Order: sequence, then C-alpha cells, then structure tokens
Amino acid sequence: MKDELLKKLSACVEFGKTNKAALYPPQMKGEDGADEITSQLLDVGVGAQEILTEGLMPGMEKVGIKFRENKIFVPQVLMSAKAMGMSMVHLKPFFTSGAAKQKGTFIIGTVQGDLHDIGKNLVAMMVEGSGYKVIDLGTDCLAEKYIAAIKENPGAAVGLSALLTTTMVNMEQITKDIKAVFPETLVTIGGAPVNDDFCLKIGADNYSADPQGVVDFLNTKIA
Repeated sequence: MKDELLKKLSACVEFGKTNKAALYPPQMKGEDGADEITSQLLDVGVGAQEILTEGLMPGMEKVGIKFRENKIFVPQVLMSAKAMGMSMVHLKPFFTSGAAKQKGTFIIGTVQGDLHDIGKNLVAMMVEGSGYKVIDLGTDCLAEKYIAAIKENPGAAVGLSALLTTTMVNMEQITKDIKAVFPETLVTIGGAPVNDDFCLKIGADNYSADPQGVVDFLNTKIA
C-alpha cells in the first residue's frame, strides 16, 4: 500500500494534480491528489523524509527533465509546483521540528533592479522539491539582503537570477560582495541574458540554463 501511494504521489507532482476537487489534469479527474495522498501516507506511518525522497523528489525530477527537453512548458510546471506545495504543507512541520532533514539550504533572489520572478520561482520550486530548504528573497535584491540571509543560514548556497541585460551586470558586484564576506559560499547564476562565459567573468561558481541544472549542481556540491 505504501509503495502504491508513493507512486501515486509522484504522479500527482509530475502531472500537477493538487487535490481531489481539482479538474486538472483531465486524465486524473476525480482521483485523490497530492493533498489527500500525503495525508494517507502520514496516516499509515510513512515518515516525512521518505515521502519527500520517494514521492515528491522522483516526480519533481521528471518535471525538471521534461521542462529541459521542452516536453512541458511553464504552465504545467507551475501546476506541478502547486501539487508539491499541497504536499509540503503537511510535511513542513516535520522539517522545522528537526524530525526530518533536508539536504541543505538554498537562498535565491532576483538581483537588484530586476522585478522578474517566474524563472526564480521555477528554480525555487524545483530545488525545494528536490529536498532542499529554500529561502526566497524575492526580487530587486541588493547584496546586503543575500549576505544577511547567509549569516542566518551558514553553509547555504546562493542563486542569483536576472532577466534583463541591464540588470545582469549587477550580478558581478553582488557575487564579489558575497565572496568578500563568505568566500566559501557557492553562487549559481541563471536567466535569459547570462551564460558560462559571463559566469566565469564575474567569479560565480555555476551557470545553469534551466532549473534542473541548478538541482544537479547542488546535488554535486552539497548533498
């Protein structure tokens, strides 16, 4: 029963089935969603850690790979995020109490001068679904905001996002400011105008073209 429920939860995340009442996706209409299945798993004694690693993470990995391969697009990924969020409502108390552990902490924000957040939100959701605690600083973030968050979360990795060529230049100063205070902090960058060469130029540790790339980087360096 446990294995069957974990498989169902994974499918709910993969296809964006939030709860029984949800009409999306049409092929799962009337079936239990991430909300109900997570409750059922906890009721039969499955731990939050196992629900995350055996239910949510496999589903999110499939979403990340499909998105990378252009097999699904932003609206479907956002539905998957919603389904995962329904499950995490049940699980978060176990992580905050220390009864279950996450792989590490990831701080993310869109850099100073930039108010775009869809890309940042997709990365945050994918990283959380892959077993990390995510601290989302929002948009238009100054270096001080990142540094304050690192102080509160020692050992956290940082993600900088930008969508505009006019704001990507701010990544360089922010990266330098972070490294001046916390030289060991891993900084990953992403967004439409940036690439590997720019990453190298500004002294960041990683550039990812898609959310799954950020997850792969963190899994290699932190987990």
